[in-house]
Amino acid sequence: MTRTILIGAPIDSGQRRPGCLMGPAAFRVAGIAAAIRELGHEVTDWGDLALTDVPAATCSNPAVDQLPETLAWTGLLTEKVDDALSAGAMPVILGGDHSLALGSVAGAALHARRVGRPLFLLWLDAHSDFHTPMTTTSGNLHGTPVAYIAGRDGFDAFPAFPQPIPPSRICLYGIRSVDPAEHAALLRHDLAINDMRVLDEQGIVAPLRAFLSKVHEAGGLLHVSLDVDFLDPSIAPAVGTTVPGGTTFREAHLVMELLHESGLVTSLDLVELNPFLDDRGRTAKLMVDLVGSLMGKKVFDRPTRSYA
Repeated sequence: MTRTILIGAPIDSGQRRPGCLMGPAAFRVAGIAAAIRELGHEVTDWGDLALTDVPAATCSNPAVDQLPETLAWTGLLTEKVDDALSAGAMPVILGGDHSLALGSVAGAALHARRVGRPLFLLWLDAHSDFHTPMTTTSGNLHGTPVAYIAGRDGFDAFPAFPQPIPPSRICLYGIRSVDPAEHAALLRHDLAINDMRVLDEQGIVAPLRAFLSKVHEAGGLLHVSLDVDFLDPSIAPAVGTTVPGGTTFREAHLVMELLHESGLVTSLDLVELNPFLDDRGRTAKLMVDLVGSLMGKKVFDRPTRSYA
């Protein structure tokens, strides 16, 4: 049995299309707590976080949008995710746009440093999110978390990331939309880049198992950040950043089943769900179903795979 803590993060400050702040409510209406409990796990819902103080902040890049709010959310989520992990639970952060990962992964990193274990990151997304506040042209800070987590320069307005994750411990999986500045920066770093070309050629399983083996061998903690646009828009329309050619229904479930069998996931983001763009809750229900697979739901029981 896993003790899980749901943390609502109604964040819209990382991008300009309204609606992501309704995401936590949509996940709850779609039955996320019941889906986890039915699999024998304990669930506590901490409710939605709310900002009480938004300090002034500026950036020399005039394109950057809603920096003060994003900084405030980063600090709040860092604290709450660290608290949940320190309580021996698996936090599930209900977003909210992907800028929430600036704080959720920072909280996981704080905890990992305290317990003396390496933190790994699996980024399930159509985008690499490897911009910095200085390289972004859109100004949307939901495109910057991986760069912050990896310790790139350009985040002077942000608190120092607790313990940057070496690029070799970051896996970008399913990406298919990368800006030129991000592409150039990624070539200078050693991230595991499993774009859709890699998954088409090698299949869904092999690259993921290779990464999970690294986590297991290092005795690491694993933070998974799942963006709705990891999925093909034909099955998950409720996202403002749709990119054709994403994972299918079965491919996405297989990823979650393999993560469950690994027993390695210690924290989870669910991000970029925009219920305003959904079709009768279709995307929210699919995301909840995927969480079910991650927590152990299956058609037939199979022996747990050994990573020894």
